[in-house]
Amino acid sequence: MIFLVFPKRVSAQSTSSVTKGDFFFYWGYSREWFSRSDIHFTGTDYDFTLTNVQAKDRQSPFEWDPYFKLNKLTIPQYNLRIGYFLNDKYNITLGWDHMKYVMVQDQITEINGFINTIDSTYNGTYSHNDIQLTPAFLTFEHTDGLNYANAEIRRFDNLIIRPKLAINLVTGAGAGIIYPRTNVALMNFERADQWHLSGYGLSIVTGLNATFHKHFFIQTELKGGFINMPDVLTTFHIEDRAEQHFFFSQWNVTFGAQFNVLNK
Repeated sequence: MIFLVFPKRVSAQSTSSVTKGDFFFYWGYSREWFSRSDIHFTGTDYDFTLTNVQAKDRQSPFEWDPYFKLNKLTIPQYNLRIGYFLNDKYNITLGWDHMKYVMVQDQITEINGFINTIDSTYNGTYSHNDIQLTPAFLTFEHTDGLNYANAEIRRFDNLIIRPKLAINLVTGAGAGIIYPRTNVALMNFERADQWHLSGYGLSIVTGLNATFHKHFFIQTELKGGFINMPDVLTTFHIEDRAEQHFFFSQWNVTFGAQFNVLNK
């Protein structure tokens, strides 16, 4: 997500490009990177861990469709945020980071545990064995998506102030919930694609904001953090679960507007 703000008053003599009561919102798009992670799968007839699993994001190619079609704006990886300035330095924000997490298919990883399901060619006990993550064994994605609903406190520092342009530094930290729609196909179980509150996230952010003509801005931002998901749905069997935790980084470009809700 990216954070940008605009001044209520901008002049060569201004000491700040924002004031108390400034409200802003923005929309933008992002790329993500994820650390490797262990994924622990449990069910009635299996309990195993895949170690050091690699994953990537899945951003849509930049084309008119879907980026500029109103009915498809939420298909790419996007960032939405609203915020309110408590004073000319600090604001509070609420945001939705729609990331996508895709396990790299056909990678070879280590498996530990056991599998004893009906008619499965993967039945057995495993101890530091290698396994290839083929589609017949596992596909694992949070692609609609790895949704991070979060609240942040951000600081806003003016770097350059001109009558029609302000350049600003944004820094902040936040926390929130992870509400993914996880798409999983595991062995001979029916493919599952379900929404579920799966865990929490923590994050920090820094960015540069360029505000034009007092009320419109572009912001680019780097964001990083930690995601812990101890309760991921994997099949339509209520007892089946997965758990994982990993670090993420995010590069965002957003566009927004700002106005003051206190001044007439």
